[in-house]
Amino acid sequence: MKAPRIMGFATAASLVFCAGIGPVHAGTTAGTLPDTMATLKHAIGIPTVEGKHQVPVLAAYLADKLKANGFAASDVEIIPVGETAALVARYRGTGEGKPILLSGHMDVVAANRKDWTRDPFTLVEENGYLYGRGSADMKTAVVVLVETLIRLKHEGFKPRHDLILLLSGDEETEMATTRELAKRYHDAEFLLNADAGGGTLDPATGKPVLYEIQAAEKTYADIRIGLTSPGGHSSEPNHDNAIYRLARIIDRVAAYQFPPKSNEITLASLHALGAHTPGALGAAMTRFAAHPDDAAAAATISADPAYVGQIRTTCVATMLNGGHALNALPQSASVNINCRIFPGTSVDSVRDTLIKVIADKTATVTVQPPPPVASPASPLRQDVIAAVTDAVHARFPGVEIVPGMSAGASDSMYFRNAGVPSYGIDAAFTKPDDTFAHGLNEKLPASEVAAGLEFWHRVLVQLAK
Repeated sequence: MKAPRIMGFATAASLVFCAGIGPVHAGTTAGTLPDTMATLKHAIGIPTVEGKHQVPVLAAYLADKLKANGFAASDVEIIPVGETAALVARYRGTGEGKPILLSGHMDVVAANRKDWTRDPFTLVEENGYLYGRGSADMKTAVVVLVETLIRLKHEGFKPRHDLILLLSGDEETEMATTRELAKRYHDAEFLLNADAGGGTLDPATGKPVLYEIQAAEKTYADIRIGLTSPGGHSSEPNHDNAIYRLARIIDRVAAYQFPPKSNEITLASLHALGAHTPGALGAAMTRFAAHPDDAAAAATISADPAYVGQIRTTCVATMLNGGHALNALPQSASVNINCRIFPGTSVDSVRDTLIKVIADKTATVTVQPPPPVASPASPLRQDVIAAVTDAVHARFPGVEIVPGMSAGASDSMYFRNAGVPSYGIDAAFTKPDDTFAHGLNEKLPASEVAAGLEFWHRVLVQLAK
């Protein structure tokens, strides 16, 4: 689940054609990396959405590719979990250090052909972009990780640390495969997640602005607020209408803001963003980074939907349910409140705050299953920062490297909860709102495939050698 990035990434090139993929650029991805592009085309073509039983198909395809390129069958495992599955591949080292985990997910959000300009499950390259469900989130990164491990195998690279590829199969939904992977593989040096972090390009100039290492993410929780009433005939309205009462509760929740919060990761990120963000918003970021108690700065940041989650816990109504018949007074009504909770804040404290905010003792306020998973911020490891800096600067010299916090949730949360320091290091640079991950006509700059292969090779060689 690639949460919207505060700023994004991209590049371009000149147009030629390549059979089987669509318009392709000379000297870019499909022209110079036919094996990688063929693998990506096949992966995009497998509709690994919830309920279609196709994640095991993709897992088997990738497993066969790994085994055909030097991985022992005993080092590649598919773990079935319900209708989906996880894929594990171990690149064996000398055993001198704990394993380094590499994380990604094979599943994608559903996509309807009638809503898309192109078939979402056919990889198409046009105008410098790769179109298809999973191109951005995150089959391209999955293929890049697989191809990088194969390259290292062909090069005879012998790391001190084992490298363990962990590909989950339901990150977009239940995360059952993630939970299983975290149970099995929590004794590790750290985890590198290709589903978070990444580079930012200025939306106006296209020049690189900064690169963010995701070192924290918010806790995800769904909280149900429910009401009941006796009901009755709709021709005899009364003052105990559960839907009306719920509407007033929702208004109170909408009007409430949790207090500003910060940590070393968010302050560093806001300091860097402030220098590149024009106007009052950038100035507020700079002030808040220096003085987190600056209420005016917090108010300015909070007014922007893209940034409010960086300084506050957020709780928002997402689903409604009420009534039982068109001609009857409602006997019940409920709303789901989706909360993204700042690291270090407990779910119970957020629930208790909501109870006070709604001010209705007749309402039930319950945290919904599965139980929320705390995701404490990871320490800023200098070896990880150095390796990522080297890889980014090889492409974009001098670009600032900063820690960051995702407002959304990723597979990393289960590993952080299990004590594994986890870092989101997506290789790609994009412009803001340029990829449409989870949305219509999802796309990724074609240049980011080749860039990702080079990035991950540099990072893994430096950290695992």
